[in-house]
Amino acid sequence: MAHDHHHQHDHHHTSAQSIQNEEHHPRPHFQFCPKCGGSLGRQQLKTHEPERLVCDACTFIFYDDPKVAACTVPIIDGKIVLLKRGIEPSYGKWVFPGGFLDRGERVEDAAIRETWEEVNLKVEVAKLLNVYSYAGYPVVVVVYLAKVIGGELQAMDETLEVRMFTFQEIPWDELAFPSTRDALIDLLRQGGIS
Repeated sequence: MAHDHHHQHDHHHTSAQSIQNEEHHPRPHFQFCPKCGGSLGRQQLKTHEPERLVCDACTFIFYDDPKVAACTVPIIDGKIVLLKRGIEPSYGKWVFPGGFLDRGERVEDAAIRETWEEVNLKVEVAKLLNVYSYAGYPVVVVVYLAKVIGGELQAMDETLEVRMFTFQEIPWDELAFPSTRDALIDLLRQGGIS
């Protein structure tokens, strides 16, 4: 996703970005009911809601809910820690540490765990930066500012490289997701790094 530094404050997302988001996180194509094994088909159950997957045999409704990703923005010596992704989607693009919650896991705990797994830093959640969601994008992204309390910065699981950046050094044209860009802009707007 190409954004030059002068257009980084533009929060409008083009249809091309929406298409790219869907390609990065495609909707799973469930065909069979998890309850009875019957065929699932899309049906309009209520006029004000989207179509739902409904079992043709037992009428079980399968809700195609979004995934939740928990992330941190760790700060070391006044610089932002970013990692270069070693997995798809957005392989080779820059993002802050984060990943999907496990069922029953607290959002803050997932953010702390993912930071340790990806960049080898022990962190404490300092405050919620923001929550990011986009039309047509199946992931809700929760981003926390994090205080580093231990560990040694290094590329770990699913990570090609880690670096620390000032705001001026951030590779805006090489960021992984709209939420990456938007969170960094929010951090800048909220007074930057303390």
